[in-house]
Amino acid sequence: MFSAEEIRSDFKIFSRPENEGLIYLDSAATTHRPECVIQAEADFYRSNNANPLRGLYALSIRATDDYENARASVAKFLNAAEPAEIIFTRNASESLNLVAYTLGLSEVQAGDEVVVSCMEHHSNILPWQMVCNAKGAKLVWLECDSSAEISEQEIKAKINSKTKIVAVAQVSNVFGITNPIEKIASYAHEVGNGGKGAYVVVDGAQSAPHKRIDVQALGADFFAFSGHKLCAPMGIGALYGKKQLLEKIPPFLRGGEMIEYVTRETATFAEVPHKFEAGTVNAGGAVALARAIEYIQEVGLDNIEKNDDSLAQTMIEGMKKIPYLHIIGNDDYKKHCGIVTFTIDGVHPHDIASILDTEKIAVRAGHHCAQPLMQKLGVGSTARASCYFYNTQQEVEVFIEKLKLVRRWMGFKE
Repeated sequence: MFSAEEIRSDFKIFSRPENEGLIYLDSAATTHRPECVIQAEADFYRSNNANPLRGLYALSIRATDDYENARASVAKFLNAAEPAEIIFTRNASESLNLVAYTLGLSEVQAGDEVVVSCMEHHSNILPWQMVCNAKGAKLVWLECDSSAEISEQEIKAKINSKTKIVAVAQVSNVFGITNPIEKIASYAHEVGNGGKGAYVVVDGAQSAPHKRIDVQALGADFFAFSGHKLCAPMGIGALYGKKQLLEKIPPFLRGGEMIEYVTRETATFAEVPHKFEAGTVNAGGAVALARAIEYIQEVGLDNIEKNDDSLAQTMIEGMKKIPYLHIIGNDDYKKHCGIVTFTIDGVHPHDIASILDTEKIAVRAGHHCAQPLMQKLGVGSTARASCYFYNTQQEVEVFIEKLKLVRRWMGFKE
C-alpha cells in the first residue's frame, strides 16, 4: 500500500542533520534521488566503468550493455516502437534544441509557421524563435483561457496549412495544467504543412515524472524529458523521435562515435540513435535514469497521480481560505499535477520564498522560465509550490499554516 511517510526513508537527504524539518515543495524544479538511484550510478563506476561502444574488451562490452539496456528501459517507459528511437541528452532543453537545430532548420522555410503555446518554458520558445528568425518563418502562439486551458477552437484557429511544427508542453510548469496533446497532434497531422501533416514536438519535462506516457497514443513525433525531474541525476535526459524522422534529419553535434566513415573532405554518419550522440556519453547517468524509472514504476504512477491530486486538493482548499492570496490557474485540483502557483497581495514572491525558507519550507519564486506567460498574466513573478510522491499531507498542512502568517511577518496588520 502506498505511503509517502514510508517512501521518505528511501531518500537520505531528508534524514541529514542539516535538512532536519525540511518541507521540500520545489520538485517541479528538481526532484530528490532515492538511495537506489545513487547506488546504481556508483555501482556502474565501481564495476563497469569504461567508454561504451568503443572497446572490444570485456569491461567495455559490459559498459555498452548497461548503456543500451538503459536505452531500452527508456523506450519501454515511453512506449516507443523500439530502443533506436531514444537519444540520450543532458536534459529536455538540449533535446528540444536538438530538434530545432536539425528538424527546424532543415524543414522550416520562409512563410511557414511554427506554433507554440503561451505557457511554454523558455526551452520550448527560444529554439523556435531562433528557427523562425533564421528561416523567415512566423512564430504563432496558442493562447490559454482564464482557466489555463487551450480550447479546441483556439487549436483550430492557430494551426493551419502553413503550420510546419507544433511545439507544446504536455504539462505546464507554471499552471500544472495538462494540455490536450492528442487533440493538438491529431489536428496538426491532419491540416498542417499543406495537408501533409505538421511535426509535433512535446515537452514532457513536467509530465513524465507524474503520468503514464505513451508517445504513440499521444501522436508525438518527438518527446523530450529530463531525468532530474523524475529522481534521476542531473545531466541526463532523453529525446524520443520517430525512427523515420531521426533517419531523415541531419546530426546535431559532430565528433567521435557518431560517424561511420571520415575522409579529409566528407563523412558519413552512424545509424540512429548513435548519429545524435557525439563524444563520450553519460553512461553512468543513463544507468541511473533507468533505475529511477524502475523506482517510480515500483512506487506506481497511478499512486503518484493520486498523491499529486490529494496534496493539490489540500493545498488549494487551504489557500482559498487565506485573504489576499491568489491562485494562478485552474480551480480544479485535479488539473494541477501537484503544482500550485500563487501570489500574495503586497508581498513580492521572492519575499514569500525567503520568509518560508526561515521556516524550512522550500518553494520556488520568480518567472519560472516562462516570461511570456507572466506578461500575459500581468505579473512579473509568482511563487510556486510543487509536490511529489515523497511529500505528505502533514507537510502541506504546515505549509498552509505558515502561508497564513506571511503578510503579518511582512508587517501588515490584518
